[in-house]
Order: sequence, then C-alpha cells, then structure tokens
Amino acid sequence: MVEESATDDAWRVLQGLSRGSEVEIVRLDGSRWKGTLVPGHELSGARVVQLKLPSGYNVGLSILPSDRVSVNPPAPPPNGVSAPAPRGATGQQATAGGVSLLTTGGTIASRIDYRTGGVKPVKEEGEILSFYPTLERGGPVRIRSVFDRLSEEIGPGDWVALAEAVAEEFRSGARGVVVAHGTDTLGYTAAALAFALPRLPGPVVLVGAQRSPDRPSSDGSSNLEAAVELARLGRLSEVVVLMHEGLSDDRFAVHRATRVRKMHSSRRDAFRSRNGPPIGTVDAQGVHLTPEARAPSTGPVEVDTRMDVQAQLCWFYPGLDPALAERSVLGCRGVILAGTGLGHVASSHLPWIRRAVEGGAVVGMTTQCLEGASDPYVYSTGRELLRAGVTYLADLLPEVAYVKMLFALGRSQDPAVVRRLLLEDWAGEFAVRHPVAEPD
Repeated sequence: MVEESATDDAWRVLQGLSRGSEVEIVRLDGSRWKGTLVPGHELSGARVVQLKLPSGYNVGLSILPSDRVSVNPPAPPPNGVSAPAPRGATGQQATAGGVSLLTTGGTIASRIDYRTGGVKPVKEEGEILSFYPTLERGGPVRIRSVFDRLSEEIGPGDWVALAEAVAEEFRSGARGVVVAHGTDTLGYTAAALAFALPRLPGPVVLVGAQRSPDRPSSDGSSNLEAAVELARLGRLSEVVVLMHEGLSDDRFAVHRATRVRKMHSSRRDAFRSRNGPPIGTVDAQGVHLTPEARAPSTGPVEVDTRMDVQAQLCWFYPGLDPALAERSVLGCRGVILAGTGLGHVASSHLPWIRRAVEGGAVVGMTTQCLEGASDPYVYSTGRELLRAGVTYLADLLPEVAYVKMLFALGRSQDPAVVRRLLLEDWAGEFAVRHPVAEPD
C-alpha cells in the first residue's frame, strides 16, 4: 500500500485516482472492500464509487466520512516482458512484438446504458482500457476499432474487412491478434477468418462475452485477458475461439474456429468444440495446447477473401414445403442443406434438388446433429439424394459448410471444382474420427 487516508479525505483520494487503480476501502466497523476502480454511471448517487471485486462482480459503495482508503501500486509486468508502450505510440511501435486487439462491437465492447436498460458500444481505446485495466500487464496492446455492430448485423462483407484488418496488424509486426466479437454469430466469423487467412505467422483469437463489462459477474475481462495471453505467446498459427471452459473464472477453452458452436444463450461456457475436444486451454499455470494445434508458420500472412454470396443455408424440418424451399434458393449457385440424422430430407424435395443441380448449382448436405457426420450409404434416402447430385460434407457444421461454400464459389465458376473444394480440408474443419461425446 502506498497511500492511506482517513476521515473525509477518502473521497478526495478516490476522486483523484485513475480508473484501473486497485484500492481497499476500510469501514469503521472493520469491513473491507478491495477491488479495481471502474467507471461509474450517470445514475450513481453522490459520493459513490464503483469497484470490480476479485470475484468479477461490481459493487457501488457510498463513501462515508469515516472510511479509510489504501491504494495498491500497479502490478509489475512478468519477468522478461517490457513495460507497456505509452498511449499515442505509432502503430508500428505499439504493435511490433505485441498484441493487437480489434474490436467489432458486441457485448464484450459494450456497457450498460442506465437510461434505457440496454447496452451501448465502447470503442475508444481509453474507455476500453478503463474497463479492462489489467489488459496491458504483460505488455503493450494496440486497440483498433474495425467496426461497431451487434454480431447479428455482421455479414460476408464485414468478414472481408476484418480479414484484411488482421493481415494489416501482422504486417505491422504483431505477434498475435485478438478479435473482440459478439457471441451470437462469432462462429460464422471465426470460420470465415479461418478460410480467408490460409497462412498465419501467429494466432488469431476471437473472444466474446456473455455479460457487458459493467454488469455483475461479467466474463469479458477474464476472457479478454486470457485471449491476450494466448495471442502474446504466438505458439500457434490458426484462427481459434477462446471462451470460458466452465462457470468459474480460472480456466478457458481454445476451440478450433471451424469446429466450434455456441451451445447456450447465456452461460459463460456457452461455446463447445464439436466432434472432438478443444485444441487447448488457458489457466493460471499458462497456455496448454494439444498436438493438433497448428504450430507457427514461417513467411508472411496470406489473405484470400474471394467470395460469392449466391448461396443459401436451408434447414430441413418436417412439413417444409418443397415449393417454398425451391423458391428460397432460386438464383443460387450453392445450397447447403442441414438435413436430419445422417443427412436426410423428405423424398418430396428430390425433384427441386435435381433441378437445382441440373441448373448448375452445387448442393451440399450436412447434419443438424451436434456430433457425428452425414453419410449417404446407410439408408435409401441418402442414396437417392446422392444420385440426385447432392455432395455429402461429412461432419461439417451447417454454418461452417455455408461459409465454406461462399469461399469455394468465389474461387471457381465450375460446379465440379466447387464440389472438390468443399471436400478438401482447408482449416481443420473435418475431424479424423468422432469420439463419443460426453453429455453436456
């Protein structure tokens, strides 16, 4: 502790501290409140400070004349790590050998708007660092806002812009890049970046939050710090998603970008790897990667954002009108069917599927199931679909197959070439084997 105050000086001292300062407030009754100063909000009462507690929860404290406050000095950086670059350094100085954080919007880059009860975006570097005050403890982090959108508003054009922004950071000398993204469509963007960035000199880590940084029990700070740690080490060269592995704050899962899905609408551990385990974890002991994780590659970053968005993802369900399904894919060069079980649709859909294939469209089949693969050879339905020209895509998740279709269409006008590209493994999207999944 480097500073102490008594009586009414506590409020004066707290007012003079920057956000991110670690303090301990001691009450006359002996109770102690220790945490990090975070920004207050417009509805806070007079003489109220906001603290983020070690548990991750936020609390508002009304400062009394009898309170005492102690201020902790900033924690020193780990051995061998340089002190953070000063704010305002040039992009090359701020990025070389460090981590770049690209923000796109979403809960992780939002705060509560207490007037409306909703959340609003946070995109300025200073405001982000005030919410995540320990982000630069291990070294400099360059923060750059690429765009500011809720994840449901992000589409293929944004994937192109984001891939180019990631490449620019690596060309500027970044060791790793973190992308803060809304969780609802994070899986789509992760797959798109994996396909658009075929060669990487370091990791690209997509990270999100289920609760905004000023909500109680926010997961954003711990997620982001773990993502920055993974990116800073630079021990893999692929696109991954990092989120809580469980409900506690001490362990995070590293998921391959092309084999991950959001499995819960609100839990902190909403993301799970499908058809196999995560490729790594981050915990208090550091980063642990499996042999499946791709080692860093040599050479510069490569970007290939060629896409054709004339494709449709069609989810089959009992009662789906074949005429409606056909109308929805008119003019498409590619169709991904999310079929039942091993990859089935009702036989009444065979006529329009045949017409689509004969018209030059590529029709790919996936399964709605969360584990396992599509297979046309077990039941007669699959064999009929195969004869109709449907390409079975093994264990690709429907959303990953859709994103891959866009990129495959962008690389060739020839349906035969597109089908071949869909069946090639570009970014670890196909699992070699399918272990029995543990119940969630």
